[in-house]
Amino acid sequence: MIKIIHFLKYKIQILVVLVSFYSCTSSEKTELKSPDGTKEIRILTENDQIEFAVFYNGNSVLLPSTLEIISEQLPFSGSLSVLNTEHTSESNTWHSDFLDNSSFHDNYNQLKVLLDKGGNQINLIVRAYNEGIALAYEIPEQGGITEIDLDEKINYNFKEDYKLWSTPKREKGVLTAQGAYRKIPISQLQKGCERPLVIEMGDSLMIALAEAKLVDFARLSFDKGSSSEFSIVSSLDSKMGEQQQDTITGAVISEQLEGKMKVHKKLPFQSPWRVVMMAENEGQLLTNNSIIQNLNDASEIKDESWIKPGKVIREATLTTEGGFVTVDFAAKHNMQYVLFDAGWYGNEMYDSSDATTITVDPNRSKGPLDLKAVIDYGKTKNIGIILYVNRRALEKQLDEVLELFQSWGVAGIKFGFVRVGDQDATAWLHEAIKKAASYKLVVDVHDEYRPTGFSRTYPNFLTQEGIAGDETTVTNQHTLITMFTRMLAGAADNTVCYYNSRVDVMGSHASQLAKTVCIFSPLQFLYWYDKPLDSPEKNDGLWGDTRHIGNEPELDFFDAVPTTWDETKVLEAQIGGIGVIARRKGSDWFIGGINGNQGRTVELDFSFLDKTTAYKAKLYTDDKAVQTRTHVKIEEKELDSNSLIKLNIERNNGFAMRIQKIN
Repeated sequence: MIKIIHFLKYKIQILVVLVSFYSCTSSEKTELKSPDGTKEIRILTENDQIEFAVFYNGNSVLLPSTLEIISEQLPFSGSLSVLNTEHTSESNTWHSDFLDNSSFHDNYNQLKVLLDKGGNQINLIVRAYNEGIALAYEIPEQGGITEIDLDEKINYNFKEDYKLWSTPKREKGVLTAQGAYRKIPISQLQKGCERPLVIEMGDSLMIALAEAKLVDFARLSFDKGSSSEFSIVSSLDSKMGEQQQDTITGAVISEQLEGKMKVHKKLPFQSPWRVVMMAENEGQLLTNNSIIQNLNDASEIKDESWIKPGKVIREATLTTEGGFVTVDFAAKHNMQYVLFDAGWYGNEMYDSSDATTITVDPNRSKGPLDLKAVIDYGKTKNIGIILYVNRRALEKQLDEVLELFQSWGVAGIKFGFVRVGDQDATAWLHEAIKKAASYKLVVDVHDEYRPTGFSRTYPNFLTQEGIAGDETTVTNQHTLITMFTRMLAGAADNTVCYYNSRVDVMGSHASQLAKTVCIFSPLQFLYWYDKPLDSPEKNDGLWGDTRHIGNEPELDFFDAVPTTWDETKVLEAQIGGIGVIARRKGSDWFIGGINGNQGRTVELDFSFLDKTTAYKAKLYTDDKAVQTRTHVKIEEKELDSNSLIKLNIERNNGFAMRIQKIN
């Protein structure tokens, strides 16, 4: 018996030695699965490259793909070996009052692989969520080097020429984040494609390549790769030369300084997260976008009570009288803010314009504007005033502007024509949002900026553009592409129009109602080109087809709809075709449905409602027989969780619904 025990000990010792030897060889393969076992990433080091492969339900998503880090101070070249591995797991729940759900489950398995690459250390961190895979890297302080310049490339390799949804090629004078989408194969991808990049990989798998926790780093974008037959390469934005922008669209027309390292960092640091979201379809992909928030840090704002989401109306005359009337309208219609847009402090495109003065741009209005009187009046009605400031003034006088706005009692600031892309622009913007929080100012960022989850850490950052919204006269079809591509990244300021003539070009009035549910934004701008009935006539501005807001009965939907939510469900989804989303606030549900270019029958299944409760509902649909300016029909219904409703929706039309418990 004693001999057998000694023999077993001897065999175990040999096994341990063999395992230890194997773990240090160049053929190391390390695997990590999501908590539900459906998502998997394997780290491969056998070719002296940092490689990874991704699987969904055991099927290949990414063929072996490579991460390449380039630095002169720490040349990551030569042989690759695994020094150690660390496994951890996390499962917790956190809450927010400012997002599309009030409760988030942060549940993942994590693997940290400590690597030696040519005598230099780099740590690869991978997380497997039920919603997808995330990858980042750490570079620790080493060899007496405390800061480095670097570049990064990732080659994502696929087995087929899958179709994807691409933004326009990035070149001078072109808007990409606000551009039109094309459905093209991987082989036709062009430089500068925006993230998230949605790729259709069959009838039961869609993925999105995304970025999370971009704070002080260069932006990531995509291009056609050359590492395999069907490859996508991600790269970082180069430092920009002297910034120049188109004065109408804000599109960058200055050159990137190619050939330079893209990022400068002090050691140690961790990169932003590179994300592969995975789901069976586009609707599930949208509900899985919590992975972006989960990859960001918890809120840094201890007292969030002053941060108020809400609905916003733009004051279109830049006059004191118009300001008072618009405040009254906002108060009457359950809105929370009035925005004074470009022009209140001079021509926004002039570097000489001073955002600490109230100097109305004569090209936009003849005034007069007593802005401080309007701010004070707004306080009496519990309406906050948001002021637009172009980045030219903000970069020149940010600290002075923030302190002054706080003294005036301003509630928020809208950043205009911000620089995006390179590390300097990225770091400046997020630092400015932090500073705005210290002055208790909410923030809306326009134009080309796309979110990566920073609003979780600084929830005063309520929304941003990075979307071709209604002010660019987008069709329903474009909105339906946006809903399941751009919206994976986070909130979007869509500037919803209602009475403007472009509504007839875009879709319908019922689909405009639906956008307040379908396009999530904690600051929801309504009536973008419209003004209250009592607002003064003004034909001296640059506002275009500005119309007076009427009293059509369906406006009660705008009055009632919230801008943040407790729960979100996608009921029907087809990129570019149809989108139906239900969202809950408290015990009330709101549904938005937008239809594309083909008429269809939509069947609404209300099984998501509480099974013990009876409900009443108002249904808003397009009907040309209704004798109002907007032709919206309103029907009242009673519902329960067993109810089914079929709606015949014409092309480019839509519907909206508000559902309340019967007391």
